[in-house]
Amino acid sequence: MSKTYAGARLRRLREERRMSQAELARALDISPSYLNQMEHDSRPLTVPVLLRLTETFGLDPGFFSERDTTRLVADLREALAGEIAESRVSSSDLAELASRMPAVAQVLVGLGRRNQALSERLADGRDTGHAAPHSPHEEIRDFFYRRQNYLHETDLAAEHLAAQIGIRPGEVIGTLAARLTDAHGVRLTTEAGDRPNPQYTGGRPHPHDTGSRPHFHDTGSRPHPHDTDNRLHHYDATTRTLHLSGRLRPGQRAFRMATQLALLEYGDDLDRRAAEDFEPGSPAHALARIGVAHYFAAALILPYTAFHAAAEEVRYDIERLTDRYGLGYETVCHRLSTLQRPRLRGVPFSFVRVDRAGNMSKRQSASGFHFSRAGGTCPLWNVYEAFAAPGRIHVQIAEMPDGQRYLWAARVVTRHRGGWGEPGRTYAIGLGCEIRHAHRLVYSDGLDLANTAAATPIGMGCRVCERLDCPQRAAPPLGRRLRIDQNSSTFVPYPVESGDGAG
Repeated sequence: MSKTYAGARLRRLREERRMSQAELARALDISPSYLNQMEHDSRPLTVPVLLRLTETFGLDPGFFSERDTTRLVADLREALAGEIAESRVSSSDLAELASRMPAVAQVLVGLGRRNQALSERLADGRDTGHAAPHSPHEEIRDFFYRRQNYLHETDLAAEHLAAQIGIRPGEVIGTLAARLTDAHGVRLTTEAGDRPNPQYTGGRPHPHDTGSRPHFHDTGSRPHPHDTDNRLHHYDATTRTLHLSGRLRPGQRAFRMATQLALLEYGDDLDRRAAEDFEPGSPAHALARIGVAHYFAAALILPYTAFHAAAEEVRYDIERLTDRYGLGYETVCHRLSTLQRPRLRGVPFSFVRVDRAGNMSKRQSASGFHFSRAGGTCPLWNVYEAFAAPGRIHVQIAEMPDGQRYLWAARVVTRHRGGWGEPGRTYAIGLGCEIRHAHRLVYSDGLDLANTAAATPIGMGCRVCERLDCPQRAAPPLGRRLRIDQNSSTFVPYPVESGDGAG
């Protein structure tokens, strides 16, 4: 068994918790001198120490493994693409930096991205003399990425409120409406216009719409002014009215009601959570506040303990969970990706939403899977295959260049505004986990999980992918000399010179 040296990560973990060496040593039941030696990689982390660390801090055991640096190395490859292309640094250099000095690596990633942004602005003639920062939406993705898509205090608060008001499948909308009305004096209206599918709101009520009608006022045939701008919901703080579009299905309606409840009851907590990373009053802070409110809403309508038990019971069968809770496929997948509570962990999933053009509008991960920022993802990934057969779930065992394998389940979801001829929105939703967890999923049935040859080799995007022999490659590999010969051709689009040792 290989020894684990992770002094930099251990030291960073201690500093983030604002603990001295003596305090951490006491918590781990070891001497301060022994801890000091581990932090300086003079001694490896032992199994007993690793177990105490995971129990004390609620960490996944893989936190200290070498593959935990995969995501950081991939970020470095993207941020330092120019340096790699000119052979100033190699892949082994980046791996060493990410493993030994992760904080320095993160600083370099940030600097590299700012330089790339400035270069893009110069190329487009939009130079302002300063490097453009990341968009607020990108910063929010990183906000959840750094927390492995799990907010412990927020999750606990939502579950406590769910127990207090009696959230149960089939009665969610009625319970939320009662809380909004009784505790906050909020009046709820369903706007006139396009109605949801009759199976949800027609003469035969959907089972998950039980109890919702007495709490709503129908605005009738007079369109509300907010209906003209295609809003799905709008809260008027002056009249304390929550307007909900008639286009919303019950699960969507419940989510927006739960989000509004979070904003009303936990506004100060949302502010504090967002201020951990962003300056109050900034666009990123406002978006983070909304993002945490959305997290709270999902945790309220799908309380952790009960939902975790249900997911384990059905072996993470997404369709059975959507039927049980009356919620959409994407909502259930996103909630599954957050089940990382210490001592009650679910499968650590990565969650992604992409469109037909490869644009990634959502990406979160509780595992080491890396999502490319460099534009485009791997075309061999099954999230794209899902568009060819929208009605079914596609399953794939995929292997990254570092040898780490994942089980991915992907399916297409489509949203329409309701009118004939109006364009809708179509996405592929992907949910993946490391192969060591795959046996816990119903989607692994019938697959040979131990057979490495059965895996599809994928990468992090053609621009940074290290697979030199991939016939699907759309860009030349960084830091490699191409073999250009007018008298021959190859099946591989970008052949490299033999014996090229770059990277």
